[in-house]
Amino acid sequence: MKRLAIITLLLVLGALAAGTAVVLDLLAYAAAPAKETAEAQVVAVSPGEPFSAVAGRLFDRELIVMPEKFKRYARLRGFDKQVKAGEYELSAAMAPRQILSALVEGKVRLRRLTIPEGYDLVQIAAAAADAGLGSEKEFLSKAYDEALVRKMGIEAESFEGYLFPETYFFPRNLTSEQMIAAMVERFRSVFSPQWRRRAEQIGLSVHDIVTLASIIEKETGAAEERPLIASVFHNRLAKGMRLESDPTVIYGIESFDGNLTRKHLRTPTAYNTYRIRGLPPGPIASPGRASIEAALFPAESPYLYFVSKKDGTHHFSATFREHRAAVRKYQLGR
Repeated sequence: MKRLAIITLLLVLGALAAGTAVVLDLLAYAAAPAKETAEAQVVAVSPGEPFSAVAGRLFDRELIVMPEKFKRYARLRGFDKQVKAGEYELSAAMAPRQILSALVEGKVRLRRLTIPEGYDLVQIAAAAADAGLGSEKEFLSKAYDEALVRKMGIEAESFEGYLFPETYFFPRNLTSEQMIAAMVERFRSVFSPQWRRRAEQIGLSVHDIVTLASIIEKETGAAEERPLIASVFHNRLAKGMRLESDPTVIYGIESFDGNLTRKHLRTPTAYNTYRIRGLPPGPIASPGRASIEAALFPAESPYLYFVSKKDGTHHFSATFREHRAAVRKYQLGR
């Protein structure tokens, strides 16, 4: 019996030693990069993809060696079922444990999406597609989904004007709805409660302010002119005059070819402010912070007209007679 106990003990110790050796070997493997130096590569992991397929792809891309050991190490850590889908920037100079940690923690590669001030929904959708963040068609279907607009608490027919212009960083697998929600949330963070109260004080809704700010954004060539541009539109609204803004006319033209004609100015549309009085039904682009602020806090001026000086700035006039003289000078060269 004593001899049997000794043999059993030796077998157990041997098994423990062998197991320890295996674990130590896996730990040593996990700490050793496949290469000393290497450039980063983008690796995509699909939702629900088996871990064996991920390990195989890492091996094929020479990011790891000995994929079976990589899988055994992942099982040892309990990580083989925790890999998250997405795009990753990985390098063969990373140790296998670092690669696995990135996959498990979801340290996905973020794509840069810059929305300039004054972009409309079509331009934003194109920018998102160019950044590799889905298709234009899918983005626009959500951007014009009135039920989704209402669900996000916006009193409008589309998200036009409410996707705040800024630089965003999104993972590739984010949906169009999630991107739109992030942009709307950014808009809300900018349009403060104080600004909402200011809109009420001047008798305009948030939608009115965003609409007016979008027109100011499209009309402005020089940033410092925004409050003056805003004052012209506020003065015209107060007098019941038409806004007569070319950018609103252009927005209402389907497939605009870049040539604004007299016929366009005479053609009635919901956005032709040469024909309608007051503001158009909604924004014509996404205004930035400065344009929104100008719409809320316009300069005090007597101006009712402005004309481009063809150098990015405008000449402002208080009377139509002065305006006609400015048009002759700056537009007709007389």
